[in-house]
Amino acid sequence: MAQAAETRVALISIIVKDTDVVEKLNEILHIYRDHIIGRMGIPYRAKHIQIVSVAVDAPIDVINAMSGRIGRLPGVSSKVAYANE
Repeated sequence: MAQAAETRVALISIIVKDTDVVEKLNEILHIYRDHIIGRMGIPYRAKHIQIVSVAVDAPIDVINAMSGRIGRLPGVSSKVAYANE
């Protein structure tokens, strides 16, 4: 019987400068929904950007894949911070 991969808790910080990609961002988040603990989005109208934080609990390769897909969206930047073990 195979053991489940060890998971890590992480926070993915996302800044969206191009609101045309919000639908694609939501599609990516939907794909990884089983790993998402919670998310918060803040529209920052003064700078015309969206700030999104996504808390996840997943294997590192899943977190990296998710963050990579998000970071490749045009007009989007993302960074991952891992919880200390």
